[in-house]
Amino acid sequence: MSETNSPSAPSSAVLDVWCDLQCTDCRAALEDLRALRARYGDRLDIRLRHFPLEKHRHAYAAAQAAEEAAEQGRGREFAEAVLARAEELGERGEGVLTEVAAGLGVDAEEVDTALIDGRHMLIVDADQAEGRAIGVTGTPTYVIGGERLDGGKSQEGLRERIEEIADRLLAG
Repeated sequence: MSETNSPSAPSSAVLDVWCDLQCTDCRAALEDLRALRARYGDRLDIRLRHFPLEKHRHAYAAAQAAEEAAEQGRGREFAEAVLARAEELGERGEGVLTEVAAGLGVDAEEVDTALIDGRHMLIVDADQAEGRAIGVTGTPTYVIGGERLDGGKSQEGLRERIEEIADRLLAG
């Protein structure tokens, strides 16, 4: 029996990433998230949590659209593609969301309908409320092992700190 399967060593850790899909700092964080996925694979559960900022007019719609894309099995790819077009989303608005959806093979008409009927608003609102409750004020903000790390001011050193915490959590 390997150590990772023993009761004393957890097989995975959770990293919550509080994100605004119109935020260029969140886009910059993608490189770190990709590196963390490559290093830890399934042992680190990276969860996108929505925290649309008021200064970004289309971030709330983008969060809802990302939830619809997730229901269609393409949530992470959709979020990354929207982040890649953050400035364009700010300039052109919600049409960018349906374009991204169509480009990924997500049902763009269903994304548009979800934005109209608001079916994912409660998920976005719940994420935002939870974020506020734990002290999230900007994006990206990371939470791992009960520790909150603010990436909105600087990404410098954050991946290394996340790795330290993840290594400690995975070691048990």
